[in-house]
Amino acid sequence: MSAVEFILAGMLAAATPFLLAALGELVVERAGVLNLGVEGLMALGAVVAFVIVYHGGGHILGFIAAGVSGALLALVFAFIALGFRANQVATGLAIGILGQGLAALFGKSYESLTIKGIGKIAIPGLVDLPVVGGLFVQDIVVWLSLLATLAVWATFAFTRTGLVIRAVGENPKAAHAVGYPVIAVRVAAVAFGGMMAGFAGAYAASVYTPMWADGMIAGRGWIAIALVVFGTWMTGRVFLGACLFGAVSLMSLAAQAAGLNLPSQLLSSLPYLVTILVLGIISADRRLLKLNGVASLGEPFER
Repeated sequence: MSAVEFILAGMLAAATPFLLAALGELVVERAGVLNLGVEGLMALGAVVAFVIVYHGGGHILGFIAAGVSGALLALVFAFIALGFRANQVATGLAIGILGQGLAALFGKSYESLTIKGIGKIAIPGLVDLPVVGGLFVQDIVVWLSLLATLAVWATFAFTRTGLVIRAVGENPKAAHAVGYPVIAVRVAAVAFGGMMAGFAGAYAASVYTPMWADGMIAGRGWIAIALVVFGTWMTGRVFLGACLFGAVSLMSLAAQAAGLNLPSQLLSSLPYLVTILVLGIISADRRLLKLNGVASLGEPFER
């Protein structure tokens, strides 16, 4: 297998934790809320899913529990940031630290233990294509994440729910004036974002790398937040960005397999270097950010 085939075969699986968390954060930010605690939500979801699967509960139950735990911790953020109108940046950072601390506490006795992953599903005919055939052999979570991407895009593009979320994010006072429950919409968006972050952590710990190690999320939550900006709050661009970062995260393995004599520290830092570079490029285009940005992002709502 060539380096290109290796990267294409593993790109979607590597992108899935980024994609699931970024889709949740996209909905949260579209509603006008900035939750920087995604890293902690993912870590908590990861350890919850791993513990349940390790004790024989199965992957489905593990994902459900991870989603519920992520949503509950996100609701703590909503209670403080939306209920008491606390600073969203500070609250999100605190929730992120809390989530990582809880993950370290719950996972302490499971360090370096492993579990069995799940099998992959191949699409007949397409899997035999040269070079790109590996793209069509993925586990069920990857296929479901692609459906989730389409669902989020369709919700914002065609449904009343998406219109309400965008209205609450753009001008919450006007949305309230026409009868939309601004706080309720934002709380629901935050809970959805926490659930998706929990799913992302569950995938990272129980499917993609079926083992537990403290700190295994390794900045994926921060990259997911950056992906929303990278995608300028558009679902399709967020998906493409997740694929890009998934491919970049595999480049270190491809380089080692190809025998390139590069420092491992440099290869491991590639996703973060690309994050900084891309955000710098996107931030320089003020017109694009203003066109697609969320007007009331991070601002508390008062009736």
